Amino acid sequence: MGQEMDYLEIFGWLGAIFTLSAYSMRNMLPLRCIALAANVAFITYGALVPVYPMLALHVSLFPLNLFRLWEILVSMRRMNEARSSERPLDVLRPFLKPTRFSDGDVLFRRGDTPDRVYYVDTGTVELPELGEFLTAGTLFGEMAYFTDSAARTTSAICRSDCTILTIDEKTFMSLYRQHPEFGHYVIRLIAQRLIKGSSVNSDLYDGFKTSPDG
Repeated sequence: MGQEMDYLEIFGWLGAIFTLSAYSMRNMLPLRCIALAANVAFITYGALVPVYPMLALHVSLFPLNLFRLWEILVSMRRMNEARSSERPLDVLRPFLKPTRFSDGDVLFRRGDTPDRVYYVDTGTVELPELGEFLTAGTLFGEMAYFTDSAARTTSAICRSDCTILTIDEKTFMSLYRQHPEFGHYVIRLIAQRLIKGSSVNSDLYDGFKTSPDG
């Protein structure tokens, strides 16, 4: 009986080791894989000893971790498809929601609290503080999430009938943090706008964060 219990404890120790490993990881993909391994080890241990609270907890956590892993893999596949695309942002389309606007509609004003990022599908959008006009295929509205004040740095006004695609803050920041290739694109885009904006109005980006982690 004692030898059998020693054998079963291996599963408990494996679950503990996997859990500790998962907590020490920064990358979400291996974290979820190791978390699933911990769930399997603890389910086995909880069922054979038995320890029912442990069994119930990890039976519940297993499908949750499996679903999160599936979300990560789907996002990675979409981002990998962007690498071979002529337009890198095409991969964002599955996450974007279209809205039609009329000429003169104000999308947001400088100082507003941000709630989404925008992508021009058709039409023209003006950033009046910069004197810049954005056309189809342009991402904008991302800079507000990288300022100390978390506020819009410019206004955005439709200068024709437009179809604007939007992505919510949570999804945008998740893509930015989890996918280096998309994060690098955003950083390059922000750098270009900082250089251009500073040459027009040096006060626009006074609150811009120096840290790129958002």
